[in-house]
Amino acid sequence: MTSTYASAYAAALSAAHDAAAGQNYPPGALYVVATPIGNLADITLRALHVLQLADVVACEDTRHTQTLLRAYGIDKSTAQLLAVHQHNEAQAAQVVIDRLHQGQRVAYASDAGTPAISDPGARLVAAVRLASLPVVPLPGASSVTTALSVAGIADEGAHHGEFVFVGFLSSKSVERATAITALGVEARAVVMLEAPHRIGALATALATLGERRLTVGRELTKQFEEIATFPASTFPDWLHHDPNRSRGEFVLVLHPAVVAAESGSEQRILKMLLAELPLKTAVKLTADITGASRNVLYEAALALKKEGG
Repeated sequence: MTSTYASAYAAALSAAHDAAAGQNYPPGALYVVATPIGNLADITLRALHVLQLADVVACEDTRHTQTLLRAYGIDKSTAQLLAVHQHNEAQAAQVVIDRLHQGQRVAYASDAGTPAISDPGARLVAAVRLASLPVVPLPGASSVTTALSVAGIADEGAHHGEFVFVGFLSSKSVERATAITALGVEARAVVMLEAPHRIGALATALATLGERRLTVGRELTKQFEEIATFPASTFPDWLHHDPNRSRGEFVLVLHPAVVAAESGSEQRILKMLLAELPLKTAVKLTADITGASRNVLYEAALALKKEGG
């Protein structure tokens, strides 16, 4: 790390103390800490303060988290780091609970993003809650919400803004194909994750969904971040157009299904509602009924109003 970055993070630690130290951080509590998904600058001041304050940092990979802490100038000994990952989470949870009963503050951080979404942490949180001990969330970076924020799905489909998170699909071709067939009839948006060595197989499988739109986020927040939206059928071509596109971690948003209404039905419904309701209300109700885009309906409503004088 350059001296410029080191001094910047030292200043961030000081700012974190000033901004967050006045809050209450009770002992004997588990703090679930979101960490950056790639860009170190995406850490929150509150996360920095709690990571520094914690007696123990439980983490998915102690080596990864130690590197992360040192990047921010936070010094934790090896004894203060506790491995809690998918293979030992149930057993390690009891160790965490014992520490909490001793009045220690335990911070949990996965390798990247918000714990307990696709990373470990859910079993740990459940065990701590079952022991009637407090769990405190520290929100921050998440690949799921990051991808959704740039997919622009709010007005698409009949279920405006709703989504389903499925994480990583099966690596087995038959099970993956079965899952994608099911996703093809899911009306809501669907968020998926995938690793670089499996993205080609997933692209081929998703191509069977034809014209359904797909937003692909590659290396989100990192130097070579790439975000693109296209019909699912063209995903393999997009991927193979540039060999670099098969590198890095992927977050994918399958857009909501477009509800096919009878020809001209949106216009008829919109016209009837406009006769009785304000424009915005008529547009909203028509979109809810037909699944058509609110933006398209809004333009149509303006045109109908203009025609009617």
